[in-house]
Amino acid sequence: MTLAAFKQAPWKTSHPKYRDSALSISPAPEYASSEVLLASLYRTIGFESVSEGRVPQAGRDLERRLQRLRDKGLPAPDGATLSVDSWNTVLHGVLESPKLPKQSSKRFLQVTPLVPSAALFSGSARLANNSWPAGSLVRRMIWLGSKDSEAALALWKELFEALTVGEDDDVFARWLEQETCSWDTSSTWALAEVPPSDVATLAVEDINRVRFIPARQFTRDLRSVLGAKGAMTRRQWTSLLEAVLRLAAVAHVTWLCDVQARIWRCLSDSLAGDGPSDESAARVAMYPDGPQYMTYGGKALNGLKDRASGYLAARLGINALLWSLMELGESYLGEISSSKGVAQLCEHVRKNRVALMDANIQATLADLRERETRALSCKKGIGDNLHEFARHVLGQRLTAAQLLRGYDQGYVLKKKGNSPSSPWVVSLGPVAVLAFVHCALAGMGGPRSIHRLGQHLAAYGIVVDRHDIARNDLGHQLRMLGLVLDSPDAESGMLLLPPFPVNQATSKEK
Repeated sequence: MTLAAFKQAPWKTSHPKYRDSALSISPAPEYASSEVLLASLYRTIGFESVSEGRVPQAGRDLERRLQRLRDKGLPAPDGATLSVDSWNTVLHGVLESPKLPKQSSKRFLQVTPLVPSAALFSGSARLANNSWPAGSLVRRMIWLGSKDSEAALALWKELFEALTVGEDDDVFARWLEQETCSWDTSSTWALAEVPPSDVATLAVEDINRVRFIPARQFTRDLRSVLGAKGAMTRRQWTSLLEAVLRLAAVAHVTWLCDVQARIWRCLSDSLAGDGPSDESAARVAMYPDGPQYMTYGGKALNGLKDRASGYLAARLGINALLWSLMELGESYLGEISSSKGVAQLCEHVRKNRVALMDANIQATLADLRERETRALSCKKGIGDNLHEFARHVLGQRLTAAQLLRGYDQGYVLKKKGNSPSSPWVVSLGPVAVLAFVHCALAGMGGPRSIHRLGQHLAAYGIVVDRHDIARNDLGHQLRMLGLVLDSPDAESGMLLLPPFPVNQATSKEK
């Protein structure tokens, strides 16, 4: 590919150095819900032969098979304990996950991803055959948040063992996995191989010295959630896992958007003869230190959209610069996955800035921004997909059936009012509150100040004023769930209490 080809289709093909960066947003997020994240994670970690595109068709095939068996009065397959009608009732009643209002007229199978085998025919982001692999995003988060590949693989294997339905799971989960498998024996649950090209870790110097990395907090919280599995039913545990997945995934993508925008700022300064001159300066410039992506009780989506817009502008600029250097015969040979690599690229740009200016790099950038105005404003393409991803992953599910409007309790955003135009505000659902109180207190061995929860949410970019907790809906949720103890000696008069007995054990990061 050449600079001219990039100008014609700037979003289709990125420069190899940009595409292969550990800091690139890969896979590119699109629409997903918390259940789509979990179902796709099942497929990524344990069903290597099952592609995302096969899932919708598998659901349609199962529906047709059930209808055919009912019409002909045939029995269920060998190994099944329920009749055809009873199994159909389980799928469309007990396990059915509510559809969105606009999906009410669409006929497709959608069930709660309670056990791995349920992900073989449900939980795809699209009904077409080109769904994005949301589970790969979670896998990439684990690798980026771990100190090295060995630690990441160890955590990945722990997650696989926890997602596997075993003797420690409740009776219903064990029966459901066996029953579901009897209807589809084409795929076997086994730990899938992790392609080295699909994962990457941050440089040791960066992961040890950068304070704010949501993926690193996610790996810690994931271990806490894995440790809590024995204290609850399978349904309760998967709900807890979903709550952590949804906030961590959006915080991670937003952080990457932020980092990309900061990298482009470094390169823009280098084009002007400035920019970071060494690894330490580049690290300070490119990694945010305690950013505020969302404020508890405040509107969130517009701020997330601004981050996505900044990422898109940065993506255009970084790729245009790399392709221009190649066009000049001065290709950058290093990497842009670390502060050291970015510092080297900045130096390379300063060295070739005169040639870049003579090649009208500024005019190229201006022309690209002008032509891609709608994309940069997140009204179409990648930016719109990022906005949809954040909205549906974080937001409480709006259901077609009003009786099921309380189905989703692990949300991070909820509607402020009943009108379709009401804004989405940051407000944790009961399951999300349980999840993050548990994670905040994991390994603490007892109660802690409410300030601890605020610090924990800040690790994902959510700002909480601890002085407001006693009066806002978060304080109300904490009291209703029995997670706080009012104490005049505590900060803000409230102490957090561990929700599960597992919190009494010491948790160590691996």
